Amino acid sequence: MGLTFVEKNPLADIRQLASQTLWYGVSNIVGRFINYLLTPLLTYIFAASDYGDISILFAIAAFLNVLYTYGMETSYFRFHAQEDEKTVVNTSMTILLITTVVFSALLLMPIDQFAALLKMENHPEWLMMVIAIVAIDTVAVIPFAKLRNDGRPRKFAWIKITNILTNLFFVIFFLYWCKGDYEAGKQSWLASLYDPEMGIGYVFVSNLIASSLTLILLYKEWIGFRLQFSRALISDMLIYSTPLIIVGFGGIINETIDRFMIVLRYEGTELAARTANGIYSANYKLSVVIVLFIQTFRMGAEPFFFKQSTSENAPIIYARVMRLFIVMCCACLLMVVLFLDGWKYFMGIGRHPEYAEGLLIVPVLMLAKLFLGIYYNLSIWYKLTNRTKTGAVITLIGAAITIVLNYFLIPSFGYWGCAVATVGCYGSMMVISYVMGQQHYPVPYNISNAVLHLSTATGLCLIQLLLRQSGVAVFWLHVSGVLLLTGYLLVVVRTEKEELRKIPLLSRMYR
Repeated sequence: MGLTFVEKNPLADIRQLASQTLWYGVSNIVGRFINYLLTPLLTYIFAASDYGDISILFAIAAFLNVLYTYGMETSYFRFHAQEDEKTVVNTSMTILLITTVVFSALLLMPIDQFAALLKMENHPEWLMMVIAIVAIDTVAVIPFAKLRNDGRPRKFAWIKITNILTNLFFVIFFLYWCKGDYEAGKQSWLASLYDPEMGIGYVFVSNLIASSLTLILLYKEWIGFRLQFSRALISDMLIYSTPLIIVGFGGIINETIDRFMIVLRYEGTELAARTANGIYSANYKLSVVIVLFIQTFRMGAEPFFFKQSTSENAPIIYARVMRLFIVMCCACLLMVVLFLDGWKYFMGIGRHPEYAEGLLIVPVLMLAKLFLGIYYNLSIWYKLTNRTKTGAVITLIGAAITIVLNYFLIPSFGYWGCAVATVGCYGSMMVISYVMGQQHYPVPYNISNAVLHLSTATGLCLIQLLLRQSGVAVFWLHVSGVLLLTGYLLVVVRTEKEELRKIPLLSRMYR
């Protein structure tokens, strides 16, 4: 019956896939955007040194997520189609429960030493909460994977967004309402809930509540679970997932290791190092515009690329997609950099002006993210040619570049060294992937066109930054931003007319 249904309705599965992708994409993008809203909230409340501690603890959480899950979610999808469903679910959840308990115990025993290493010896409870959050999130991995496997994207999206909104609510509850009543000297129950000694710990209390609620909302996915351990199955799953740990750690190193290295390698006092980390981390968040676009693009492009792989014109299609992708990324870059003096108010600069010191690294970081987006496009070659190990090697090369550049640049250049290291990492990965890809899976990318857009966008950014540094009033900076962005759009209209003519809504411009 299933095969007959597919034959009679060839578009049914495609529509279902598109619908599910939309729901997963919406939950991810909305979630990232809401999380981004936490940045101005937290930077308004906390000084840069405290925000630096928050960024380090979240970076630790990212590392621990890779360690705790060790690719079991992907293994679940891989073996679900080959083995009995209940056996795969029970075995996956059982091994994750066991390792979560073991990892948590090993980390909690020397918690005071870890806190001292991170210069947080007065607050080991912060680290304890981070470990608890990661542990709870790990237990929820297979239930979430089961939702995806069962084709229930709406519940998946609803629970994910509920988690984020709950986190946001309790951050506001503790750090605005409770703290506000406490500092105003009110004798209210809200004031009684606030302890000034907890400090940034309320950020993690909020996250812990949200993660716990998420696990409760997934209770139906727990029904029928039994402790089960299939040695043969778990052996196969671990063999499959082990390389994913390497890839995961490589990606996390590229994204977060600079937060740790600022604290360890910064020339100056401990407070100065933490402040520098906070300034860097807050400004790093301004790259969210281009990150959101890249994330949205990847969710739609990856299945599209694989679908087109059997076409004789696949390389030409990939080249066209890359061309338009670069145009959109350059536009995102300009929308932030040209109006930097407007975006800066998302970082609580009115109350903590030190955050503004790092605004000039935003263009550098956004260029790095643009390189990362291009790399994601280029990476299709090793996915289509079954050379995924090469992808892992490229990621590790990027991680090595990140560590080396941060190590040598931070003592002399502070967080500017981190920004340069990020460009060096993703730029190198982009170039390596392009060179190797042309050897194994040639795609006729228009390099001259890419250079034109990248250099034009970079040049316009430099003009705006020079005007800003010369002391031009903010109003006139916004005027020049509009003019420069319009100029770039005119360049796009002229150079990409053949591509734009193929888009129905834009084709009328060229009549």
